[in-house]
Amino acid sequence: MINTRFPRAFLLAMLLTCACVPAVLAQSAPRWFVDFEAGSVFPGYCDVRIPGGTGTLFSLTDDFSTSSSLFVRLRAGFRLHPRHTLMVLFAPLALVGVGRVDFPLDFNGLTFPANTPLDSVYRFNSYRLSWRYGLMEGRRLRIGLGLTAKIRDAGIEITGGVLTSQKTNVGFVPLLNFLLEWRFSSVLRLLLEGDAAAAPQGRAEDVQLAVVYQKSEKWALRLGYRILEGGADNEKVYNFALLNYVLVGATVYF
Repeated sequence: MINTRFPRAFLLAMLLTCACVPAVLAQSAPRWFVDFEAGSVFPGYCDVRIPGGTGTLFSLTDDFSTSSSLFVRLRAGFRLHPRHTLMVLFAPLALVGVGRVDFPLDFNGLTFPANTPLDSVYRFNSYRLSWRYGLMEGRRLRIGLGLTAKIRDAGIEITGGVLTSQKTNVGFVPLLNFLLEWRFSSVLRLLLEGDAAAAPQGRAEDVQLAVVYQKSEKWALRLGYRILEGGADNEKVYNFALLNYVLVGATVYF
């Protein structure tokens, strides 16, 4: 069974961030916020080959029946300055599936015989520390750009009969952080926000598009869609996935 772990580096980053807050508060009185997001996530595609060069290529959405799942995300942040914002994010994710393929499945050095009933677990937990600079902070339009340090805690597990094999991976991924927000009425605004990066060995995009309702300076609600897409292609792992989120969110400011 795949275990959910909380990387020590992310915990250390959170502690260091919190340790810096009292001094910052005394100087510039930043504005804190806590954001909670929940909803349902639907798999679009998830193609897997482990090892990347010699394993069997299969799909957790075509060869398996991978169910949608509920999800939650928690983010906290504060403004060091009207244009500088620091944020930490915890975004766990797990999807389970069942399948039966008519070919031998070579996964992570173990071969599952053809027509064996199989169970799968796909895990993709994300821990992020982000800094964003406000390029434009107008009453109707906000534009921000920054950097995100992401710790990826991923794993794929296949079980068939008495055979079980799992591939786990914990790694660091640098991303670009961006925000585009347009206030089109006194209480409504359109939000486009995310993290993304691309390189020869892989790519990652996590982007939400939402309508935000805010009638008070103390809280805001939103409804929207999020796309999580990306993967890696190397000798150890070939895995590309697309996940669709329907989300509701609430942000509290203090």
